[in-house]
Amino acid sequence: MTTVERQLLTSPRKIWYRLAITFIAIILIGWSVGAVSFKDVNQSGFQIAFNIVKGIVHPDLDLLFNVSKQSVPYLLVQTLAIAFLGTIVGGILSVPLAFLAASNVVPRPVAWLTRLLLIVIRTIPELVYGLMFIKVATGPLAGVLTIGIVSIGMLAKLYVDAIEELDVKVLESMTSIGCTTFEKIRYGIMPQLLSVFLSVTIYRFDMNMREASILGLVGAGGIGAPLIFAMNSYKWDQAGSILIGLVILILLIELVSNKMRARLVKG
Repeated sequence: MTTVERQLLTSPRKIWYRLAITFIAIILIGWSVGAVSFKDVNQSGFQIAFNIVKGIVHPDLDLLFNVSKQSVPYLLVQTLAIAFLGTIVGGILSVPLAFLAASNVVPRPVAWLTRLLLIVIRTIPELVYGLMFIKVATGPLAGVLTIGIVSIGMLAKLYVDAIEELDVKVLESMTSIGCTTFEKIRYGIMPQLLSVFLSVTIYRFDMNMREASILGLVGAGGIGAPLIFAMNSYKWDQAGSILIGLVILILLIELVSNKMRARLVKG
């Protein structure tokens, strides 16, 4: 008998604990299923789903390969630009907030207040931000602002985790030889954080591309609005063209972003 098997046999049997966890899980699953209503699932819903699949199989090729402002390529480029600029804005704003939220950099009260602000930012959904910003600026600008604010919540949190894992011995050594604050940031902090920051930002851009396609539903630019208009007008071939273009673009972005993050981790 191996050591692992002996430890398994001699470990205490927490039968009541497991039964209690199982009972609570069953209750939660039953309560969740009871909260879901299947009354609205009817024949028309299945017909719409069938029409969407039919539109993907038989898309509007002119809309898919045209180069006008109403075409799929133009709308995808606009959505890509919204996601990219929003990620840049969110990444830049997240850096100072992350340092203010790191307890090993600033006093704990300051870090606690900044973390509270980040929690509030993460709590509000992106569609709510979109509805707020279209009152200030319509179109793609509202989408960029929305993506930027939404990105701050996640990016700053992950930046904080990286900052709090800094090797402080390097900074102590630089202080002992008389380095200035700028030199400590440039040669002591940034080399440790740059690859992590870039990897997290690229991952967030991958997510923002999906969110940017949804923001068009509230008028914040991108491909979401034409998609919902096509579906509401029962133009399934146009909806299929938009979905095909969106899926291809997201797959390409995910492929490229995965390779970039893998290189950053190795480097």
